[in-house]
Amino acid sequence: MRNSTKLTEAPPKRARGRPRSFNTPEVLDRVRVVFMDKGFTAASLDELAEAAGLNRPSLYAAFGDKEQLYLHTLRFYGDKSREGLEAILGGKGSIERRLGQVFNAAIDLYTAPPRPRGCLIVGTAAVEAPTHPRIAAMAQTLLGEFERCFEAAFDKAVAAGELGRSPGPAARARIAGSLLDTLAIRARIGISAPDLKAFAASMVPAICR
Repeated sequence: MRNSTKLTEAPPKRARGRPRSFNTPEVLDRVRVVFMDKGFTAASLDELAEAAGLNRPSLYAAFGDKEQLYLHTLRFYGDKSREGLEAILGGKGSIERRLGQVFNAAIDLYTAPPRPRGCLIVGTAAVEAPTHPRIAAMAQTLLGEFERCFEAAFDKAVAAGELGRSPGPAARARIAGSLLDTLAIRARIGISAPDLKAFAASMVPAICR
């Protein structure tokens, strides 16, 4: 999972052709909504092409088949999520305060209008992982990246004397990552944002004790 040479760590590169005439992040974000609503298997190529604003041949030329498009979307979602995580954890305030901000920001994303969708990784990749090894590997990679972000923040907090050395940063990171997953599941089944935020707030002190 950690080896950057694995094919599954990044979506296959697009074949060379004429320059793109569309905004890739915008396309992938629109496609992400379809995958979130329908799941990987149920999302049709026609629905994905319509959301992307491209015809099917152009969609294939830009991103490959449906699995490749999903992997591109998953990587895009993971990168944006990691960037947000790093920005909050690298900000000011106590580690407990920053951790609370992370969970609240995630909840706002998971429950954003028009309806709660949760997390692309937990809500859709987990379903496909048993029969799609490339999707499973990508999901593992992304979750590992999130945990390393948490671990780096906890490591700095320990070094600054803000946290004790036990449990260690890696253990705290696994707990924080697991809470993110739990919040995503609860959001997808319809638990309200206020209830999710109260739940997260009750867990933060346990992670930071």
